[in-house]
Amino acid sequence: MNICVFLSAADLDDRYTAPAREFGTLLGTRGHTLIWGGSDAGLMKVVADGVQEAGGRLVGVSVTFLSGKARPGCDEMIVARDLAERKAELLGRSDAVVIMVGGTGTLDEATEILELKKHGMHDKPVVLLNTAGFYDGLEQQFRRMDAEGFLPRPLDELMHFTADPAHALELIGA
Repeated sequence: MNICVFLSAADLDDRYTAPAREFGTLLGTRGHTLIWGGSDAGLMKVVADGVQEAGGRLVGVSVTFLSGKARPGCDEMIVARDLAERKAELLGRSDAVVIMVGGTGTLDEATEILELKKHGMHDKPVVLLNTAGFYDGLEQQFRRMDAEGFLPRPLDELMHFTADPAHALELIGA
């Protein structure tokens, strides 16, 4: 299975890196391919290291202005012209999406994927991996959107939430 992971390229502490490493190791051990932003920094590096060391494949999708941070030694590295092309490549090459901790770029990617799913442009499973309660407020907001009628489809048809890396894989059917 090709699993797209949206996450931060920032260097973070162990409460975020340990679950990221666990998730990457699970992906690689189970023979999956990581489709990700291609960076060799921060959590992106941690997940990619786990996948690669456990025998999984790496397909990076960088963008021209970040190509200097691209990870060497990937099975495949695509360099998109801009962020819109990058997001299209990431989704197009993936069977499922897992959203991990990140900043505005991660939120941008996540909301675009959800908007496309909401409108029937794809029906790939999407899971938000809520490490260390990082997305508690966002999950609460999504649940409020659902409860108050802001979503045309039930939230559980758009995405799932979990704090456990192994459960995230179960939720996407991996």
